[in-house]
Amino acid sequence: MKGIFGLIGLLLSLVVAGFLVKKQLTSTQQIVPALQVHMTGSPQSPASAPASSVREQSQQVQQQYKQAIEGALQQPRTMPQEK
Repeated sequence: MKGIFGLIGLLLSLVVAGFLVKKQLTSTQQIVPALQVHMTGSPQSPASAPASSVREQSQQVQQQYKQAIEGALQQPRTMPQEK
């Protein structure tokens, strides 16, 4: 009887742990929007247009990241008042 309760407790704890892991993994997943490719340039070179827009998007993301870091570094820290 003791073994049955132990086995039921073990299975129940395994189910709870599995549920929590599944819930945690689904909450951390982010939906990434599809990459939008703008067809700019001449119609003779369709292969170069997506590469240039991807490059531009990459540079834009890098610039935004750099600006965010610089903005965070420029903010003054508040010092606690000594008593």
